[in-house]
Amino acid sequence: MVPYRAMLDVPHEVVEHVSWLIYARRCELNSRWRRLGCFRQALLVLVHLRKNETLAQVAAWFGVSTATAGRYVSETVDLLAERAPTLREPPEGFVILDGTLIATDRIAADEPYYSMKHRRHGMNVQVVAAPDGTPLWFSRALPGRTHDLTAVRAHGVIQACLSRQLLVLADRAYQGAGATVRTPYYRHHELPEHYQQYNRDHARLRAPGKRAFTRLKQWRILRKARCSTNRIGRTVAAIHAIEIAWRSG
Repeated sequence: MVPYRAMLDVPHEVVEHVSWLIYARRCELNSRWRRLGCFRQALLVLVHLRKNETLAQVAAWFGVSTATAGRYVSETVDLLAERAPTLREPPEGFVILDGTLIATDRIAADEPYYSMKHRRHGMNVQVVAAPDGTPLWFSRALPGRTHDLTAVRAHGVIQACLSRQLLVLADRAYQGAGATVRTPYYRHHELPEHYQQYNRDHARLRAPGKRAFTRLKQWRILRKARCSTNRIGRTVAAIHAIEIAWRSG
């Protein structure tokens, strides 16, 4: 492979933030000398996540072996994922609940990962977002064939929101969730006007929740992941932690 120079559309402050986390972990472990410094390791990981370059490609660009690049990525992703927020402190008012499919390169034999809804293989990830679309929490990833309602029940989202009496707005995939979850009415064109108005208001309030996944998938590794399906949930959590650092400036 022939290395070349390229631009990464991530603020310098974000690279520094990740590099300081790496430095703190190295000090904690009393780590010995490494091929790349903290800043270069952070840059390698961000290039991999943001541009979805293969480990072989980033290894060639940074002058390390593919195995070393893989270790750097795994170490940093786990370090960042530990800092991803939980559902312990939800906001006041209401939240938006939604799900998406993180596409993977699975084969036809991998039936549990095939989503009939999206007609592709992938992993199901749920999000709880604030009214303005800011993501508050991302779930771990489940096989793509998992229904959204089954997923949120498995993650304990419904019970967590019920215990806090938190109103949840969700689409029709979550019909029957009960508790404090509110979904649109079916066959709204056949319903009285006030039901149709409810559906319109519901859709307007729920629409900003789509921004959470739109921003998440600007990280190209989540457009079609080539890593192990066991790593996708950790990767989503790591990117969420990066996004929080990015927004906080």
